[in-house]
Amino acid sequence: MLAAVDHVQLAAPPGSEDLLRAYYVDVLGMTEIPKPPVLAARGGCWFRAGAVELHLGIEDDFRPARKAHPGLRVTDISAYAARLETRGAMVRWDSGLPGRRRFYSYDPVGNRLEFVV
Repeated sequence: MLAAVDHVQLAAPPGSEDLLRAYYVDVLGMTEIPKPPVLAARGGCWFRAGAVELHLGIEDDFRPARKAHPGLRVTDISAYAARLETRGAMVRWDSGLPGRRRFYSYDPVGNRLEFVV
């Protein structure tokens, strides 16, 4: 009876919100959305682009997700990769998934993100 993924939560270290905003808004082109006040007190930030919603929660003993990752579908993967590169983000193309074009990038705290078409 599952219908869709509501959001994906990633972790981030304390005090990293400005770095996250710069990456998720300026580099990826997402919009920051307000957290409910009771949750905002815990730190972190939430972002949305269309139906995609990513939540970055603060974790005191943070370790970046280097293998686990959200897989984000894009419409023009070459243009999106170029957008990330021109904004200083690393793009690593991967051909390991037959029939799909994809690349990986990392947010400023080290979380791995996959972009696929």
